[in-house]
Amino acid sequence: MTMVNDVMARAIKILSGGAMRSLMLDVVPLFERTSSCKVEIEFRLTSALQREIEAGAPFDVALLPRPELDALVRAGKIAAGSTADVTRSAVGLAVRTGSPKPDIATVDAFKRTLIAARSIAYSDGPSGAYIAGLLERLGIADEMKPKTKLTSGPVPELVASGEAEIGMQQIVAILPVKGAELVGPLPGELQNIIVYAAGISTVGQETAQEAAQESASARALITFMATPEVVRVIRAKGMEPG
Repeated sequence: MTMVNDVMARAIKILSGGAMRSLMLDVVPLFERTSSCKVEIEFRLTSALQREIEAGAPFDVALLPRPELDALVRAGKIAAGSTADVTRSAVGLAVRTGSPKPDIATVDAFKRTLIAARSIAYSDGPSGAYIAGLLERLGIADEMKPKTKLTSGPVPELVASGEAEIGMQQIVAILPVKGAELVGPLPGELQNIIVYAAGISTVGQETAQEAAQESASARALITFMATPEVVRVIRAKGMEPG
């Protein structure tokens, strides 16, 4: 067996931010069918994965928002020159399926919708950090605090269950949840595009050959993420390719 074939027979481990779950659950089987490589993938909150990687957790590929990935490059945990942007993900607003869709077409309309809502939800992940700052910028953070629910899971699940009247999270995390419906992206002036990028681990294997094999498998996966087949999936999930 050639080294390439041996490489592709090896399993690789991906650590991915939770917002990419819907995308990667479709992409991984596509990659496995086009190669003999098996993939293990773990989805966690971005901040938790960053801490684990910094502490030396084993992995082959990390798929995280660009700022966090770049921080891991600076920390020596992701190989410099190995990173590539994969998706561009916008933040949207969701309501419970069947509920009237509020007006969020302009900044003023969006602000009125938030003030009128009985309750709102956002995550304690990257999009949630942005929403918290946005509420400060709009001058309504104190007003919204008593009716805000934070979650480490999918925000639209709180909307679907009725625990929150409206929710804000990346559109890719809203679309798969039954019982919640996307109203639309945040107004352009307030939008936050989160770029997810992939990078290869610098964690050493026992031998130089193992290191070369793992790196080749990881690079093959990252290259695959830019193919037309995957780009179609990315767009179907409400995102744009990186």
